[in-house]
Amino acid sequence: MFRVAGPDDFEQIIRLYRQLNSDDPVLEDGSDVAAFQEILGSPGLRLFVLELDGVVVATTYLNVIPNLSRSASPYAVIENVVVEKSRRGTGLGRQIMAGTLQAAWDAGCYKAMLMTGSRNPATHAFYRACGFSADAKTAYLARPS
Repeated sequence: MFRVAGPDDFEQIIRLYRQLNSDDPVLEDGSDVAAFQEILGSPGLRLFVLELDGVVVATTYLNVIPNLSRSASPYAVIENVVVEKSRRGTGLGRQIMAGTLQAAWDAGCYKAMLMTGSRNPATHAFYRACGFSADAKTAYLARPS
């Protein structure tokens, strides 16, 4: 079942995020819970999960951003795409991405973007199979020094 995440999904989503970024520290101060609650309560931010038999097996994070160009149509940024390691290659990733993109189109977005730091050819093939083009734009990333 594809659905918007709820307050009870925190632990299962964090479990998937640890598979995405295994070197992230485990936060003990509750700041991750506070961020999760802020995401759930913010218009334009949508955290989605794919649930099978009561277990969250995939997640995506959709940011719908208001815009003044393109006839004031919003655009979407998709982040933190994760499928349970043991279930990768089974079509669940395409399923959650299809739902996430449909949510972007339903919100009136004229485009959806994502970036990946992966150098794995299978990751890039996955995003192309989901309808993304790697040659439509050039992405640049800045981090605080």
